[in-house]
Amino acid sequence: MLEHASLFADNRARFLAALGEDEAALLFAAPHHLRNGDAEYKYRQASDVVWLSGWEGPEAALLFRPGTEQPFVMFVQKRDKERETWTGRRPGPEGARDDYGADEAYEWEELWTKLPDLIQGFRSLHYAIAEDAERDRKLVAALSAARRKARRNGLDVPDAFIDPARVLHRLRLVKTEAELDLMRKAAEITVEAHTRAMGITGPGVMEYELEAEIDFTFRRRGGNGPGYTTIVGGGVNATILHYVENKDPLLDGTLVCVDAGCEYAYYTADVTRTWPVGGTFSEAQRELYQVVLDAQLAAIDTVRPGNTWHEVHEVATRELTRGMLRLGLLEGDPDDAELVEQLIEDGKQKRFYMHGTGHWLGMDVHDVGAYAGGGTPTVLEPGMVMTVEPGLYVAEDDEEAPERFRGIGIRIEDDVVCTEGDPEVLSEGCPKSIEDVEAAVGQLREDARQASK
Repeated sequence: MLEHASLFADNRARFLAALGEDEAALLFAAPHHLRNGDAEYKYRQASDVVWLSGWEGPEAALLFRPGTEQPFVMFVQKRDKERETWTGRRPGPEGARDDYGADEAYEWEELWTKLPDLIQGFRSLHYAIAEDAERDRKLVAALSAARRKARRNGLDVPDAFIDPARVLHRLRLVKTEAELDLMRKAAEITVEAHTRAMGITGPGVMEYELEAEIDFTFRRRGGNGPGYTTIVGGGVNATILHYVENKDPLLDGTLVCVDAGCEYAYYTADVTRTWPVGGTFSEAQRELYQVVLDAQLAAIDTVRPGNTWHEVHEVATRELTRGMLRLGLLEGDPDDAELVEQLIEDGKQKRFYMHGTGHWLGMDVHDVGAYAGGGTPTVLEPGMVMTVEPGLYVAEDDEEAPERFRGIGIRIEDDVVCTEGDPEVLSEGCPKSIEDVEAAVGQLREDARQASK
């Protein structure tokens, strides 16, 4: 991540400026997690640590001390030739200073002995308490040691904890142009992956084959891999919102819903498309799809400064509910505005649309940032990025729904930046209209067939 060192330096400067003069902050790297036996999951650094430093290794802590000669201190794994033979190269404290911008750096094992001196002079500490009981215990011991020293030197010692999310996650919510460039790249790779998955789709292809094509494209294009577990739901599996088994064959006459996003330089995309396995929507599928698409386009147009994330959801919900009335999923006149609002108030639309229309997007697929404060929905600002993902899902066994719609699940999702002007759709290039989707399905299979002649 050294190629993005200036981005992290800018992030640190913003964070230090946002802290009060008597507020320090202490953040920790993510731990390793066992998959099974002694095999570990692939390591992924805590997003806050990456955002502030670019550091990718475990057993690390970041200490921020605004107003001092050494405002950014790191504690990291020491160089160890034997361990590096097994687990890879370590930058060590020298690398932390020379390459990662630390004003001072120490070995990881020195953290709890150095900390009592380093936190003196501060009255509050931004620290995520109750995440790790052993860490909390050591921190309390360090504070006790600091207080004993403070009796001699008269310096303040932190007597209040503040969740780092209060300041840090507000900063992460509004993306800089450098961050948006990384998200544009993640979206570009994701668009290619979805388009290729459409291209290899056909009756008899397995769900996991689409997943494999998508994940291969992510890595081939330089991405870290999926930003979350790829969803490939064919037929009735598309009515399961977080279906991840991806093990069934795709059947002619059905749809497949694919939700997948590439993580690039720790920033992830999140895109969903739904397409016909055989290459052509049936009339019922077409009707449902157009309702979802119309709702999504209306919601995207709402991602503008001064609106709220909640208004984006309201616009989509209203359009979907009118569509449900037109198609007979709900009973009544779709042009009766009072009826539409009453159905929504009563939650009737949740039978077919049971999730929100979007979420913040960034380093995490469900990125940090408040959706409301003091009961008031967060107001959109330029630089905020959110997904817009309405859907309709008609259960296979819903005997009250029109038979032609049963077992159909459709979701359409794009990544949208709030700007001073029109919303920027990062995933704009992914086929979405009925005509473009039908043209893309099976195209790679057809190209291969023609090439083999």
